[in-house]
Amino acid sequence: MFVGLQGSGKTTTVAKYANFYKKKGFKCAVVCADTFRAGAFSQLQQNAAKVRVPFYGEQENKDPVAIALAGVRMFTEEGFDLIIVDTSGRHMQDTELFEEMKQVADAIHPNDIVFVMDSSIGQAAHDQALAFRQKVNITSVVVTKLDGHAKGGGALSAVAATQSPIVFLGVGEGFDQMELFNTHSFISRLLGMGDVQGLVAKMEEMDLEKKHPELIQNLTEGRFTYKDLRSVLETFMQAGSLTQMMDMMPGPVGKFFHDMQGGDAANADREGFLRLKGFMTIMDSMTEEELNSVKPLTATRVSRLARGSGQHSRMVQALIEAHKLFSRFGSQLKGLGINPAGDINPRNLNPQTMRKMMSMMPQQALKQMGGMGGMQNMLKQMAS
Repeated sequence: MFVGLQGSGKTTTVAKYANFYKKKGFKCAVVCADTFRAGAFSQLQQNAAKVRVPFYGEQENKDPVAIALAGVRMFTEEGFDLIIVDTSGRHMQDTELFEEMKQVADAIHPNDIVFVMDSSIGQAAHDQALAFRQKVNITSVVVTKLDGHAKGGGALSAVAATQSPIVFLGVGEGFDQMELFNTHSFISRLLGMGDVQGLVAKMEEMDLEKKHPELIQNLTEGRFTYKDLRSVLETFMQAGSLTQMMDMMPGPVGKFFHDMQGGDAANADREGFLRLKGFMTIMDSMTEEELNSVKPLTATRVSRLARGSGQHSRMVQALIEAHKLFSRFGSQLKGLGINPAGDINPRNLNPQTMRKMMSMMPQQALKQMGGMGGMQNMLKQMAS
């Protein structure tokens, strides 16, 4: 049974949830028990059709309890594994809607009550989350809209206070853009460091460790050469979607490559691919000594590489900047004690490491979380 605030993306999340488990082999169905919001019936019906799962609703019936009971009974008799009931969005001031939510829960006895929260509302979510928990036994949480500028620190720390586990994050509008919550990946993103663990997993998936066994170790030890950079860029070019890889990259590195792709979203992968190809051409013109270097190139070598590769000197400077950013990122990983698998253990964060993390974080995200104290509380919740 799905519950949540108005405008949190709950109905879309219901379809994403069904789509996720359908792909895992579960026989899924959805029930629309939202009789309050105009358009809820049509939206869920259309979403269910798009992800190809059965839908039940009664457009003229205004009794959510009766609809939920009928839908659950029908799909149970038909042998469905997972029946997802969507309820009306509400706020803590809506006494009648809160009572209605409780009545629906008491009638259908759901195995899991999923609270859907919009990440952008920050710590204002705390009172809302507690109000829901006081009425029904919330057993899991989905945090939505993490594809925007909000990193969700405030919302996630508020949810942690309800002692309900976060199970999924909504990271885009598409029905496949929902991912399992991972503490390590989330902390990395919150720090503006991208999804280190996800990036490492992608590299492992492409057998990068077998092809270049020294790469990840060099990166996490802060000893990053141009040869290592070439291996990383080759991985990006083979990854399929450059944009997806960029989203996993740490703040300054990710921004650098996003800027490199240009502002045209439709052609971002193509533009990014052409720029990476230019970088590869420049590195093909390097000597073995230059490829194994961890230092920036001199002005003389920049000019020689530009001539030898047929690229503009600005492209060579951009390559040097990319190398600097990766080297800096590797040093940060080493300083935070993140291992080659991309793991960061909240239990091992001492005050000195915490200060380093805070200095790396976007100040707006840190403020949302209530400073160092709020961040420590959230990490304790995640570690438990």
